[in-house]
Amino acid sequence: MTIPSNWHENFFHGVSLDLWRKAISPKQTKDEADFLIKVLQCDAGSHLLDVPCGNGRLSFELASRGYHVTGMDISKEFIQEAMSRLSPPADAGGTDKTLANSAPANSELEFVLGNMRKITGEAIYGGAYCFGNSFGFLAYSDMESFLGGVARALKPGARFVVETGMAAESALTKFETEASHQIEDILLTIKEQYLAEESCIDTEYVFERNGQSESRLAKHWIYTTAEIRRMLERAGFEVLSLYGSLKFEPFLLGSDELFVIARRV
Repeated sequence: MTIPSNWHENFFHGVSLDLWRKAISPKQTKDEADFLIKVLQCDAGSHLLDVPCGNGRLSFELASRGYHVTGMDISKEFIQEAMSRLSPPADAGGTDKTLANSAPANSELEFVLGNMRKITGEAIYGGAYCFGNSFGFLAYSDMESFLGGVARALKPGARFVVETGMAAESALTKFETEASHQIEDILLTIKEQYLAEESCIDTEYVFERNGQSESRLAKHWIYTTAEIRRMLERAGFEVLSLYGSLKFEPFLLGSDELFVIARRV
């Protein structure tokens, strides 16, 4: 497989987004929002940055609890879906009306189509988070641009929360060259190879649904927990805590996820 470093710019559309919508339950979204509210430690009404935000599942949940949220994502399809929940067209059909009715009333929500490497603005947000296992989509220099942009956009003392299942201590301890998962009507087969000289995992995702098969390629850079800490510190953060679950369990070798709580210095 030859996978370009900007693979994520063209990956997130169609069936890959359908799978993501099916894979995340409303309960998980609520549990993640509960966790974020506890660790961000900012009052309702604070302005939060959700990057990348996908279709805004966490943005809408946090807005329903009184927060002002700006969501950024590179997927035009997901941003359009999120924006349709804010201002559906006058002749919207049943689906759009249902989505619109699920949006929190009088909420302060905005969505931006953009690249996470190019976050602009200074001292705007009272908190930020990067969920959805997207930390590591970028090579090292681009990760520095991303983290530097988040740091500049946060107010001093504001917190930034990172969630990833792809820290080295998680991903490499359970690495499989091939695995399959049935998610409702989609069969997903994942074929992976670890490139030790680059510290990244190259992946082919094969989606099968209704007799149709579609393949997408992805690359995920693998950083150790210590590397993540050093990247954050160089960007202007102080790492406060590391957790291995939404239940605040300690992060250990083999933990499924890493949650990093950092503060803008």
